[in-house]
Amino acid sequence: MLRARPIHFTSRPEQWAELLEALGLVSTFEDKDWFEFDAGSGRLALRRVQHDAAAHDPAGPQDATTVFGVEVGGLEEFARRTQEDGTIAELTEASHGQTVQVTARDGFTFLADPAQRAADDTWATSDKADPALAVVATWVSPGVDDSAQELRNIGARPRSSDDESATFTTKNGGILRVIHGAAAESGDLAFEYDGDLDPLLLRLHEAGIEARISEGVLYVANPDAVGGSAPASIVVERTPDVRNQT
Repeated sequence: MLRARPIHFTSRPEQWAELLEALGLVSTFEDKDWFEFDAGSGRLALRRVQHDAAAHDPAGPQDATTVFGVEVGGLEEFARRTQEDGTIAELTEASHGQTVQVTARDGFTFLADPAQRAADDTWATSDKADPALAVVATWVSPGVDDSAQELRNIGARPRSSDDESATFTTKNGGILRVIHGAAAESGDLAFEYDGDLDPLLLRLHEAGIEARISEGVLYVANPDAVGGSAPASIVVERTPDVRNQT
């Protein structure tokens, strides 16, 4: 079992909830400052933080940032298989409970958290979410080829690659993407849409959310941009027609 589930830290979760629901995600869990939303493919978690959280704790989560992450079934089995395939994966105790920390060759680390089964005892996301929408978790790396191999080792399925990037599908939903960059870090949150973007644009406008389409890409106003320290837009791209090309 493997699903993309990045975590977005924000001081504006209410505004994010409105945007996500207009995009077609469905709220499935809420507990104090933690919120989860299902897409047709993949899941997104929101974590409320104070706007000035970074000033109080430089090592802690910063407002308007996204952290690359996944959900898996059995933690011990996932760690064992990942280790056998050549990637460091260690069971550890985090503030939210037991998890697996994956450490890549470029020094990047991310968590594989335990997934919860749906009401029908499957690993499916909500059937009320827009089935065309997929969550994209992004990893920035100076070594795309090596990082792509790490994603293969955790069970992701290669979809496309070139000199600057590689994308992967996951068995239980969502897209994992690695793109070239100078430092190993999490990238910005993004989405893919397997359909015409115009109806999605209309749905966003009907919800009072600013959005536009330019050169075949949907740009949605980022709630975090109010503070001036986040990208102005969230990107929604059409799902590529060509699959499994490497």
